[in-house]
Amino acid sequence: MFQRIAGRYDLANHLLSGGLDYWWRRRASEIVRQWQPRRVLDLATGSGDLALTIAGNLPTAEITGVDFCAPMLEKARAKGLANTVVADALNLPFTEASFDAVTIAFGLRNMANWSAALNEMARVLRPGGHLLVLDFSLPSGWLRSVYRSYLHRILPLLARLVTGEKQAYEYLGASIEKFPSGQAMCALIERNGLSQATAEPLSGGVVTIYRAHKT
Repeated sequence: MFQRIAGRYDLANHLLSGGLDYWWRRRASEIVRQWQPRRVLDLATGSGDLALTIAGNLPTAEITGVDFCAPMLEKARAKGLANTVVADALNLPFTEASFDAVTIAFGLRNMANWSAALNEMARVLRPGGHLLVLDFSLPSGWLRSVYRSYLHRILPLLARLVTGEKQAYEYLGASIEKFPSGQAMCALIERNGLSQATAEPLSGGVVTIYRAHKT
């Protein structure tokens, strides 16, 4: 599915989020900058947007982008992400305690086993290192019904016009509905090798940034 939409993935993200995805990544990169990591692993890096935003804020850091979809990594390299690795996030080819920070934007939700993925992230983090997860969530209140209508009815139709792949974006809505958010996601993170998880909703709760660290 990701191979099929790789060519128009960035355009679809920008259009379908109304440009908010730029702000979401900027906020995530600001958080990572505060940690001042020397080595950063960006999982499910896709076309490299988050990794490159982090690199802009941390020009001396070593940023490694990992994805299981080679065509996506080709896009990332073309945009300037020099260090990329084709790998499965459930079985990372890195030794324990290899990175100061691990980030993942809109990728954990797509993984076959969320707990196994979080365990791998914890494994490759050094003690004192930090995790950042940015992903979709469901807003509360009146916005929830409006958002669900957009997610399940309007977005797949718009996505088909942009990418030619309606099915991929029908999957998006279903995956967001099933994905734990808020305190449920914080609890999941803490059950899998990390501590003091917090949730920061953005854009009314359409997305959430989760932070945690390895003790």
